[in-house]
Amino acid sequence: MTGVMVGQARVTAAEWVRAHARVLDGYRGAYFSGSTTWLSDDAELSPVSDVDVTVVLAQHEVGPKPGKFRHDGVLLEVSYLPGKELADPERVLSSYHLASSFRTDNLIDDPTGRLRALQTEVACGFTQPEWVRRRCQDARLRVENRLRTVGRAPSWPDQVLGWLFPTGVTTHVLLVAALRNPTVRLRYLAAREVLARYGHDALYPELLRLLGCADLSADRVQHHLDALARTFDATAAVARTPFFFSSDITPEARPIAIDGSQQLVDRGDHREAVFWIVATFARCHNILAADAPDLHRELTPAFRTAVADLGITGPDDLRQRADQVTGFLPRLWQTAEAIIAATARP
Repeated sequence: MTGVMVGQARVTAAEWVRAHARVLDGYRGAYFSGSTTWLSDDAELSPVSDVDVTVVLAQHEVGPKPGKFRHDGVLLEVSYLPGKELADPERVLSSYHLASSFRTDNLIDDPTGRLRALQTEVACGFTQPEWVRRRCQDARLRVENRLRTVGRAPSWPDQVLGWLFPTGVTTHVLLVAALRNPTVRLRYLAAREVLARYGHDALYPELLRLLGCADLSADRVQHHLDALARTFDATAAVARTPFFFSSDITPEARPIAIDGSQQLVDRGDHREAVFWIVATFARCHNILAADAPDLHRELTPAFRTAVADLGITGPDDLRQRADQVTGFLPRLWQTAEAIIAATARP
């Protein structure tokens, strides 16, 4: 979708909240999260972006998120969050995936006033070195803890995802240190920009090496993206079984998964596209294994080839790569500390 300003997209999202979220059992409010919270109202919403909305519910356990869907022409991604996650401001300040939404006023609806009180307190502490360091530690622990279980999942797609996502969180350690958005799809591009800004360019090739794409050519990445596009379309047509990421593999989400990756390749950032290409490939095959086993078998070679181009052909390779990432963390932490020293404010 082109020509829509972020401010108008937010208005549309707020209209959805009023019409559809307020009536939910246990509704406690809603706020914007994700990449649009870092943009001004007069910025144009990219056609390969969505507007993230988090709906807060009183229940300690919440159901599956609605995910991605269009509302009045705007692609929304709606998630549910138990209110207990936001009960303690210090816990939010220490959480790298929660705190950034409250660093400025991103509230949509706050019937109890609790979100406003939380936002005020988080905003006051957001740039303080102590809290920045705690959020970086939160990201680092996510890398360490999740890499310990690499290779144990029952399926190859899940094994790949179990290695891929914690490896990618290395970029979040740096983004959080720089007070930047810990973005999902564009994490490597954003990390490259941060490292260049603070004079640590030499670290970036190491991040790509750990992912396995440092030497991948644009032609090779394009080959894998073309194969993914075929797999994505086939998967979206047969998907039935619900997964937490199901709404990412739909015709509505195609502009982000496929067109967004193509945009990166076209402008020369092909290595930065690899993370989301492989993540989407694996998710497609989780769905295909459940809903279309014949297609899963037919399309698996393209997925395995993409992963093999990262230097990974089996669980042993995943475990070896996980050990390499773990060994890299002290150097990553030194860089994060240097960035914190340059950006955090008492």
